[in-house]
Amino acid sequence: MALEEALMEKELEALQRKLAKKHSFEEAVSSISALLRERYASASPSIRKSIYSTVCRVATILQTRYTASGFWLAGLRLFEEAESLVTESSQKEHLKKCIARAREHLHDVENEVPASNRPTDSRFLFEGHLTVEPEPPPPSWLVAQNLLRNLAVAEDWTSIPESSQSQDNNSGTEGAMADQIPQAIQELLSNVTDVLDLENVIEASLQEIGAGPHRPPPASKEVVANLPIISVTEEILARLGRETQCAVCRENLVINDKMQELPCKHLFHPPCLKPWLDEHNSCPVCRYELRTDDHEYESWKEREREAEEERKGAANALRGGEFMYV
Repeated sequence: MALEEALMEKELEALQRKLAKKHSFEEAVSSISALLRERYASASPSIRKSIYSTVCRVATILQTRYTASGFWLAGLRLFEEAESLVTESSQKEHLKKCIARAREHLHDVENEVPASNRPTDSRFLFEGHLTVEPEPPPPSWLVAQNLLRNLAVAEDWTSIPESSQSQDNNSGTEGAMADQIPQAIQELLSNVTDVLDLENVIEASLQEIGAGPHRPPPASKEVVANLPIISVTEEILARLGRETQCAVCRENLVINDKMQELPCKHLFHPPCLKPWLDEHNSCPVCRYELRTDDHEYESWKEREREAEEERKGAANALRGGEFMYV
C-alpha cells in the first residue's frame, strides 16, 4: 500500500511538471481527470489531498500563464468533475470558485469583439511621408512633461486667492486664461485614473534627460536558479497559518505544494515567481533586492550605500566637533 501511494505521488508530480508546458498541458489535464474518475473514490486521505492539490495547480497555471480557450475549457471540465467527487466543504467551495472563473474567462473570450468589427485606428501623416501610418503613441518623456506641467498649473491656481481670481475673471485676456485654468485642472483630475504606470513614465522621462537612477534590472539568473524549492508540510502550514497565500496568484497554500523561497523567507509558486523575477530584482511583497547581472547597476547601488553611510556618519557627528572629517 505504501509503495502504491509513493508511485501515485510520483505520477502526480510528473503531471504537475507537464502542466507547465503548453504542448503537454491538455494531456496532463486529461490524465488528472482519469485519475479522479478511477482512483479518487478508493484512495487514502493523503492521496486524495495530493490529487486535489494537483487540480488546484491546474487552476493556478491557468490564471497565471495561459489564456487559450482550449486550455480553459479542459480546466473547466476537470474542475466540474473534481467538484462532484470531493467531500470536504472547503474544497467544494474552492472548486466552485475555479469553475466560476473558468466560465467567466470563456464567456469573455466568446464575446470578444472581432478585429474586423473594431473601430479603425486613427491615422497620422508625418511631414514628408507619402504613406499614412497608425498614429504613434507619444513618447514617455512627453507624457511626463505634460503631466508635470498640468500639476504645476494646478498648484499655481490653488495658490491664487479667490479675490485675485475674481479680478482676473473681469480683465480681458487674463480673464480668459483664468477661465481655462480650472478646466485644465478638471481634465487633469478626470483623466488621472487613466494614466497607467505613472511611476515608470516619470522615471523614463528622468532617464532620458540624464537624471535619476536607472530602473532596476531583473534578478541574476544564477541567483534565481539557486533559490531553494521547498515542499509545504503540515509543520510549515501550521507555522505560516492555514490562510497563507501565494502573493501572486492568491491561492492558499496546501500540503505538498512546491514553493520557492526568497532570502526574505516569502514563499511563491515557482511558475508565479519566474515572470516577476524575469523583469524585477526584488520580492513582490517586501521589495527585498536580489543580486543582478548588471554590473553598472550593482556599482551604483554600492556607491549609494557608501554615500548613505557617510550621510549617517555626518548626522551622528557631535556639534562640538569631536568628530572631524578631513
